[in-house]
Amino acid sequence: MNDLNTRSDSWARTNVKNTLRLGYWTAAWLITMALASFGPVFIWQSNKLLTGLAILFNLGVGFGMIMANKRHLKGLDELQQKIQLEAMALSLGVGLVVGLCYSSLDISNLISFDAEISHLVILMGLTYFAGVLVSHRKYQ
Repeated sequence: MNDLNTRSDSWARTNVKNTLRLGYWTAAWLITMALASFGPVFIWQSNKLLTGLAILFNLGVGFGMIMANKRHLKGLDELQQKIQLEAMALSLGVGLVVGLCYSSLDISNLISFDAEISHLVILMGLTYFAGVLVSHRKYQ
């Protein structure tokens, strides 16, 4: 029985560590995204070299965030992995289908504004969030 508690405590500590690591990588990616987006306007006045370096740095930090997310997912129990997989599948599907339709509307001038990637990112984030909530309720 004591061995079971020790393994459970170890898993919980690892899960917390993986979650914190993912949070740090996500925050770093968000900061580097802001730097790559706003740096050319507010800090280095459209210097192409600095802008390119900021974008490459953001890309590198983004890959670090992806690896932290993978590690986090591998550390979850089977039910939590299933919930995440379902939410991610829903978000990917909605993002792909709606994103391509949205782009087609823009290309064919059926909408009076430009299709922006930020709209798609928001839609995918909200879809992922809803997928996690629905799956949690489903498996309670």
